[in-house]
Amino acid sequence: MKRWLPSPWLSLGLFCGWLLLARSTGIGQVLLGLAVAVVMPLLARPLRPTPRPLRHYGVLARLILRVGRDVLRSAVEVGRGIVRARTRPPRSAFVVVPLTLRDEHALAALAMITAVIPGTVWCELAPDRSALLLHVFDLADEARFLAHFVSDYEQPLKEIFE
Repeated sequence: MKRWLPSPWLSLGLFCGWLLLARSTGIGQVLLGLAVAVVMPLLARPLRPTPRPLRHYGVLARLILRVGRDVLRSAVEVGRGIVRARTRPPRSAFVVVPLTLRDEHALAALAMITAVIPGTVWCELAPDRSALLLHVFDLADEARFLAHFVSDYEQPLKEIFE
């Protein structure tokens, strides 16, 4: 089964998405949807990293709650910064974050976390994965930001994935 459907949930999602986009359950659309649902995961299989089990579910739960808190806080801070931009312009800056993460799953999770939090943009990852370049909307203290980033995101991801 895994040989023809390496990712059954992805196949199901592709099939349902195809039918929703086509707005038809005619035999032709069903067959095309099945073809897409079978062929696309097979073509994408070499691109997927090998799955590994997650560890430390308590750390994962705390990380999710921490990211949610930071999303809300950052959204308010960015909103305030935009409103006050004429009187006090934001101190935008590029920050180089030294990384100790090496696992590709952890780096992907870090990229998603960075993309979700308002005011931060993942700009570049060093070829050897030793550093990350971030753009921060309003940076008051670089050392404090780096300490927060490492302790709140990188360390929990290391515990979960490495």
